[in-house]
Amino acid sequence: MIEILNAQFYKNQTWEKPLNWVRLPSNSSEMVELFDQNGYRLTKLERAYSTANEQFYTLHADQKCIRKPWMSYKEESTGPHFNHAFLFERKGYSGEALKQLKEFAKDNNLVYKLVNYRGKWGVDFSMDYVDKKGNAMELLHFEYDSYNLNEVQDIKQRVEEAMVIVDWDFAAQLILEKKHEWIDLEFFEQSKWKTDFFELPSERFKINAWE
Repeated sequence: MIEILNAQFYKNQTWEKPLNWVRLPSNSSEMVELFDQNGYRLTKLERAYSTANEQFYTLHADQKCIRKPWMSYKEESTGPHFNHAFLFERKGYSGEALKQLKEFAKDNNLVYKLVNYRGKWGVDFSMDYVDKKGNAMELLHFEYDSYNLNEVQDIKQRVEEAMVIVDWDFAAQLILEKKHEWIDLEFFEQSKWKTDFFELPSERFKINAWE
């Protein structure tokens, strides 16, 4: 059975506190390299603002982001199992932080990527399946991003209410029986098939980064 963890979003859409810097460091281009336009991975400069505003990013080999565990599920070596279930968020800028970034951007125009960034929140749920017969599939992968906290909170609650009542073993068998209906669908069509099956809203992710 799925357990809902006590993870909550930060409510602020922007960071307001500036850095204790007079100017950008000499490696300023490196500070904003590999900017993730659609996702949640933070550049070095964003991570500095995260620390200054005391909303700490998580550090992983593949992702440096504000990411919180959302649900847990008893893991087994066969059958349904979590790939991941996380809450994500990424901030824009306002107040003194925005004022500071605009000054930084005069020396390095790449910083305008942060100046114009629009903060967002997101949920990401992925349940996989394997069995002794050699079947392997994604039972459900649901992602939803929003610039509006109330909207994403509503989606979060709807997903939680739907997921905690699912008998995942039974659902997996039904999805396998209907494999002919979804296996040849393209990515978004297959996603819609799965969200319809679990009576969830359609996914929405990779929303525009800049205002």
